Amino acid sequence: MTLLSSSSISTAIGSLKMCFYGAGSIAEAMVRGLLDRGLTEPGQISMMNRQNAARMEELTSRYGVNTSSLEAEKSVMLQEADIVFLMMKPKDAAEAILQVRDLLHPGQLIISVIAGMTIRTLETLLGKPMAIVRTMPNTSSTIGLGATGVSFSASVTGNQRDLAETMFQAVGLTAVVEEQLLEVVTGLSGSGPAYVYYLMEAMIAAGSELGLTEEAARELTVQTVLGAAHMVKATGENPADLRRKVTSPNGTTQAAIEKLDANHFSQAVISAITRAAERAAEMGAEIERKATS
Repeated sequence: MTLLSSSSISTAIGSLKMCFYGAGSIAEAMVRGLLDRGLTEPGQISMMNRQNAARMEELTSRYGVNTSSLEAEKSVMLQEADIVFLMMKPKDAAEAILQVRDLLHPGQLIISVIAGMTIRTLETLLGKPMAIVRTMPNTSSTIGLGATGVSFSASVTGNQRDLAETMFQAVGLTAVVEEQLLEVVTGLSGSGPAYVYYLMEAMIAAGSELGLTEEAARELTVQTVLGAAHMVKATGENPADLRRKVTSPNGTTQAAIEKLDANHFSQAVISAITRAAERAAEMGAEIERKATS
């Protein structure tokens, strides 16, 4: 098999028909990213959901993509697609896949953004051998700064891998991992934005309690977090090294870090990420039981 070059991959993506089953914020982010990067044209994209016609009209108006609320037309969209994105909510996924699986065929690439649903469960629901890409993006994808974990079924070709990675790189960065590590990705970056928001909540509250206006506390917090993230990325240095550089002996930062250490800050974060990863695995097991019962 000949692997495609980067330019050939971009050209190939533009020639493929894509169908998004599920039209939430991540689906919209993907469409916007693909279009903004010039990887495809609106006419190559179709989007569908179970019953929200107003949402379909909104997406057609905003992006010029193909949508429909008619079952016959949705069936054609699925049948004719080269790439099918499964982006429905986990609680609805098994039922929805069973309803449409006869419309899907082995020549298609299936990309799943269904939290917790394993490749094995998806293969069981589809009832036929298909190339499957399982992904775990996060909500920052909606502004093009997402982090997406990606895993592949054994039947995914090298070119299909490159296609999938290139498409998700349109909304941020990608990390290819073994499937069993996607739960760790879920705990770290999938749920990760919420941890940062939680920290920011506390910083804003502290600033306000100590006398700043809420607006000033918010602006200072946002800029501080933004600047710190950019410092890590721009310098390439380890966060621990950057922390040590701004921690003067017996200074204010050292006093604050000592207080965080006294409250087991690092261990609390590690425990939180571990629990999120465990919960992702539990959800996957629940989905598998329901899908195969």
